[in-house]
Amino acid sequence: MAKWQAERVTQALRFAAVAHTGQQVPGTDLPYLLHLTQVMSEVAAALQLEPADDGELSLLCAVLHDCVEDTEVTVEEVASRFGDAVAAGVAALSKDPSLPKAERMADSLRRIRDEPMAVWKVKLADRITNLQRPPAHWSRDKATRYRQEAQQILDALGDASPRLAHRLRQKIDAYGALLPTS
Repeated sequence: MAKWQAERVTQALRFAAVAHTGQQVPGTDLPYLLHLTQVMSEVAAALQLEPADDGELSLLCAVLHDCVEDTEVTVEEVASRFGDAVAAGVAALSKDPSLPKAERMADSLRRIRDEPMAVWKVKLADRITNLQRPPAHWSRDKATRYRQEAQQILDALGDASPRLAHRLRQKIDAYGALLPTS
């Protein structure tokens, strides 16, 4: 059974809420915390069906996964508050901005695969959540590349969770119908 402490997850939610203050879900007026809780919810739903001893690691990384990449929070801050395993997971889930954009996903997937499968689940859940209607300003080519990237994530990390792999497969298939016509 997945073991986790509600107090630790609540601490992570508070930390993330402060770190992401003022940020919004792209293309909406909604606070960015919504995205983080959606990712956490996908992970939590998978943990109900696929209990694991590392449920807390998955949930904490789900809530904190964008803190280092999108805010001023450092890996060291995450480590001091939530431990080295969570910090390593968040670091692996963060793309390396020093790399050319075309290399970032492959690098991130390599680093995620070096982490426990608890971290893999977060990346699957993140892409499930992100596969909504493409932004209006995206070209068909860009949206198609995003869908292909989702397939790359599924291929690399799908073994972590049959539930999340199935959900991501459904979202990839549905995304095809949402691609812009031009």
